[in-house]
Amino acid sequence: MNTEVVQRRQGETQVQNPGRQAQPMAPAVDIIEDADGITLRADMPGVPREALHVQVEGDTLTLRGEVAIALPEGLDPFYAEMRSASWERSFTLSRELDADHVDANLKDGVLTLRIPKAEHAKPRKVDVKLA
Repeated sequence: MNTEVVQRRQGETQVQNPGRQAQPMAPAVDIIEDADGITLRADMPGVPREALHVQVEGDTLTLRGEVAIALPEGLDPFYAEMRSASWERSFTLSRELDADHVDANLKDGVLTLRIPKAEHAKPRKVDVKLA
């Protein structure tokens, strides 16, 4: 039994440098399905909880995070390829999933989401009676 999760392509977003466009980085994601739902693990290193946004709108799950690379006070970089970064990834959730009961945890830069299956999609045992 496979529950469908489809990745959506994201557009460009504005970064802190005026006049520059940068596409958010797509975090690596593992999706594991079991009889009761799916577990999604997304690598989002450097994203603090305050800058992490997990949103379900309709059948779309969106993960967003911002990383600001702090410099020691009083120092300016001579050269910096990246002063801030954003992570973003979206998925279309199957109707078999119960998007109203998503559980999210962030630990050591890994966002773990647990999305249970809707009751109608869970496997159920059928009792067989003797006639």
